[in-house]
Amino acid sequence: MIRARAEKAISDDPERFEGHAVPLPSEVLSNLSIYIVNALKNSSRRTFPANNKKWLLCLGDACSELVEYIGFKRQDDTWLVPQPDVSESPPISNPANLLLDDVEKELLALLLQRSDDERRAIKVPDVLSSATRDLSKALGTADYKQNPSARTATSEGQEHPSYPSLGAKLDFHDDLIKFSYERQLVVDPDNVPYYLENLQAIAEGRKSEELQTLVAIEASSGKVSANDVRNAYKLLDLDLSSAFLDDDLIIGSFQSRAADAPRQEPELRRALQIIGQDRSSQKIQFVASKTVTNYEQALSWLGATADMTDEFVVTMYNVKAEENQAEEATGRQAVSLIAKHRKSAALQQWIETGVLGEIEMDVGQAYNRLQIDDRTISDDFVLSAFRLFYEESPSQVDDLRSALRAIAKDRKSHTLLSFLDSGMAASEYPLGEWPVGLANIGNTCYLNSLLQFYFTVKPLRELVLNFDEHKMDLTPENLVKKVVGSRKISRQEVQRAQSFVYGLQKLFQSMITSNRAHVAPELELARLTLVTQPLEAALRRRSTVTGNRPSLGEINGKPVIGPLPLPIPEATPTGVISTGEGVETQVNGIIGKHGTEGSSEETLLGNASAGEAADREMLDPNSEELQEQQQQILEDKENLPPTKQSPERPTTPDTNLKPLAESSPSRMNEQHPPAEPNHDLPNSTSPQKAGQAMIAPPPSRPPPFPPRPQTEDQKQAIVEEVQLGAQQDVTEVISNVLFQLECAIKADEFDPSGEQIDLVKQLFFGKQKSHTSNLHGVLRTQEQFFSNLIVDVASGPKDIYEALDGAFDEQEVEVEGSLRPQYTTITRIPPVLKIMVQRVQYDQKKATAFKSINHLGLKETIYMDRYMDSEDDDLVQRRKESWEWKRQLRELEARRTDLLKTELDMDMPDVLTATKGYLDQLSEDDAFEVPTSLRDGIEKAAAESREELASLDARIKDLTANISSQFVDKQALPYRLQSVFIHVGSATFGHYWIYIRDFEKNMWRKYNDESVSAVTDVSQIFNQDPSERPPTPYFLVYVKDDLKDRLVDPVCRDIPQQQEAPDAHPQQAAGFSDALMDDIIADDAGAPTIHDGGGQGMMAATGDWFKGDMVGKRVEW
Repeated sequence: MIRARAEKAISDDPERFEGHAVPLPSEVLSNLSIYIVNALKNSSRRTFPANNKKWLLCLGDACSELVEYIGFKRQDDTWLVPQPDVSESPPISNPANLLLDDVEKELLALLLQRSDDERRAIKVPDVLSSATRDLSKALGTADYKQNPSARTATSEGQEHPSYPSLGAKLDFHDDLIKFSYERQLVVDPDNVPYYLENLQAIAEGRKSEELQTLVAIEASSGKVSANDVRNAYKLLDLDLSSAFLDDDLIIGSFQSRAADAPRQEPELRRALQIIGQDRSSQKIQFVASKTVTNYEQALSWLGATADMTDEFVVTMYNVKAEENQAEEATGRQAVSLIAKHRKSAALQQWIETGVLGEIEMDVGQAYNRLQIDDRTISDDFVLSAFRLFYEESPSQVDDLRSALRAIAKDRKSHTLLSFLDSGMAASEYPLGEWPVGLANIGNTCYLNSLLQFYFTVKPLRELVLNFDEHKMDLTPENLVKKVVGSRKISRQEVQRAQSFVYGLQKLFQSMITSNRAHVAPELELARLTLVTQPLEAALRRRSTVTGNRPSLGEINGKPVIGPLPLPIPEATPTGVISTGEGVETQVNGIIGKHGTEGSSEETLLGNASAGEAADREMLDPNSEELQEQQQQILEDKENLPPTKQSPERPTTPDTNLKPLAESSPSRMNEQHPPAEPNHDLPNSTSPQKAGQAMIAPPPSRPPPFPPRPQTEDQKQAIVEEVQLGAQQDVTEVISNVLFQLECAIKADEFDPSGEQIDLVKQLFFGKQKSHTSNLHGVLRTQEQFFSNLIVDVASGPKDIYEALDGAFDEQEVEVEGSLRPQYTTITRIPPVLKIMVQRVQYDQKKATAFKSINHLGLKETIYMDRYMDSEDDDLVQRRKESWEWKRQLRELEARRTDLLKTELDMDMPDVLTATKGYLDQLSEDDAFEVPTSLRDGIEKAAAESREELASLDARIKDLTANISSQFVDKQALPYRLQSVFIHVGSATFGHYWIYIRDFEKNMWRKYNDESVSAVTDVSQIFNQDPSERPPTPYFLVYVKDDLKDRLVDPVCRDIPQQQEAPDAHPQQAAGFSDALMDDIIADDAGAPTIHDGGGQGMMAATGDWFKGDMVGKRVEW
């Protein structure tokens, strides 16, 4: 066809086409491609003669219909090239642009199908540029947080199947792996074990502490992985794939194995519980739980059915009781539950007057019922155990009260008996002089402790009580500038936060004025405190989806199941983004140029009016310009000026998720400006001039109806959210409180990155700087905000300094594929210093979470000088010496462990001595001839190992003494212990309370939900508890020593009946924060400056935070 077309053109005008050959197919494709490329890149209107030589040879009139279809137009003796919209930026949507772009790519694909010789003649590359980048951008996956060092692959080098199972990629950052996992649980809750197993595999493959912690938290919340299920079946010797498995067979196998191996019963019962959970079998879970809490379980335990008569129920009880007398109490509980459910007077009478008679629970049974092993524990702990079981099983309240009454009578406890009679523990302290307790409204013991702590912080308490003075106005100007935690805050987040502060204000007012020993936080306050905004959004989305398999919508009538896309961060207007760690990064987009660099102003399609002029406009196929244009044809089209920069999603521990951007499917975080006034209405008001008073118009309608009471369903929904929120990580709850407080109030100022600075930031947030050396020895620093210092006691008992050292000492981190040293210093320290103790650890072998109960030795006063950022040579040298001593100490302790621990439960000297004795015995008995040199060598080795142990002990003692005394003279920055959050229990359950110091009265108090009592023995706070599950510190608060009286005040009561003077009410102390500010400003004149040997001041006392000043210079946030 090409040959026929070309030969016709030549025969029609032989003279003009003299010397021209028939073009190759590749030339035809290439020339048409050039026309299209020039049309896409040049906005000027271009034409070319219809008798252009190459046009006639390659295409001609025979192709008129084809070229007109793609946009060419014939006008008399000229052709007008297509006119796309060249100003459109990718991704393109204009139909004309899409058509030309598709034709261009199809022509290139056809060119690549030609022979090598043909392609070589016109210099077409061997391969097309990859479409991966284009596809990634189109799917919104081009820019995401990556973790290139994370590699989990199969032995064949392929990507580990766990990644696609979660809808994740190999280079996903841990945060995105967590996001993918959580989304899969939302959209496919029936397959939680499958997704948890894949998360475990990724966590183990990456050796990621963050992911392993998530796995541990999931396990502690009751979730099981597919691997757990397989192991459970294996432990019970059951074939998971068997078609004959039913509940009775599984329960029978459990009972048989438990009878054969009684010591393994707890492990077998746990396996049965996992199987019951996996099969969604209430029958199996009931047998595994070994409890009777409802009517169905009662019938199952007795082997009865709903249609059996009361007489038969009693008969079944007697059979069970005769088989096992230890089960009598459980059997009676079962009969009692059946009697209540049936409202059976006959069964109730049997329970009260039956052959067995009325049995009052003895004290031993009572302690067992509440699972209390130590009978010497305090009344507060007994009440905590009672509340814990009541929250789990309210239907057992009668049984629990019987147990509590038996213990109360045995102890002759006025506190417990008072609680049984009135529902509250007796208080021996005057209400007006004692802090109020907080009622536990359902697994809220930690929330109560947290609220009690925040109430004692005087500036924060006054801020809450006088919130209207600090409340941020919801103006567009304020919302545009609102940045908390390195991200923009939406109107909805501010409104939610202000609702939270009003709820907190109401609680604080009640804590001040109540004439009761305790008050109850409202459920809504608990929900707003415990449930973070992202979790709330997830719950709301989940609640709108019906059925067991949530759907993301439909395509062609088919449901779409899968994770929602990540929220897309909003771009900052200046092109500078915040990493969420106080560091700014310049966004360098690729700047594309239209019609300048990378393209030619002179195109192949000129404006020549004659054929010869048009021929000159066509470039030689071998010219450099044509090669450059053809290369551009194959280049990535995305290298154009970006219309919107998308910064990396911030990931700090003190922030929530970023607001969803415009392209996100959810509009929950969209900021809506206030409605503009309608100036067309007769009563509308015009904007007021500066200083002019605003006169409110008279109301045009009656006041609204008061809010209607919540329905039972609404109340239940809030209760469920509170229960779910109570399972959140402790740090998330603390961060959520501070985050909402900052969102609710107006800013005092803004730091250079735009971050809001306010009283909350000044009180609770500091800044720390990490120092990292790269491969070339260059020291890089990074500064970021912190609200908590995180320490752990996983490796063994530690004192507070040893634990803090772990957060600041030099350690090795991965930099550019190799391990490099890094250490941390504090550049600004908050006056209220919070320390989180990481106790939940993960056992990789058992794949379970456990709580570390290692003792943390607390000190009433700590000195933070050693951790401050300083250029003082003496302090820097001391740090380096301390790091070297600790390195040596680790090596010595490892060697000592090798000598002390052997497989024979003997130390190495004893093993060698015993070996030598055994060989001596063989020689004496003539049973075996042992060379004397061997026996002498073993004896010598035993003596040397004993000497080495003694040397190690001495060296370890010296190094420990050196480390502990290295900074003993650095005491210019003292902090006093103010609060200690305590937890007792395991990684999966337990109870919280808090000890709070009253510096004015020089005493400690214990806040345990409703109960607030004086601590008479401080050893319970500072000493190690010898019990099997000791109470352990989970969270600590230290306050700046010279500011403690102005920062914290635990007792703030003003009961109206006892009010002595009108101005004594705490809320009447107008301008308290200003007064505190004035005191601190006055205090600055005498505030100590920290010196480090050489006399160089590191920073002023913490009081300067309230002014925003450092000694001699302005604080730069």
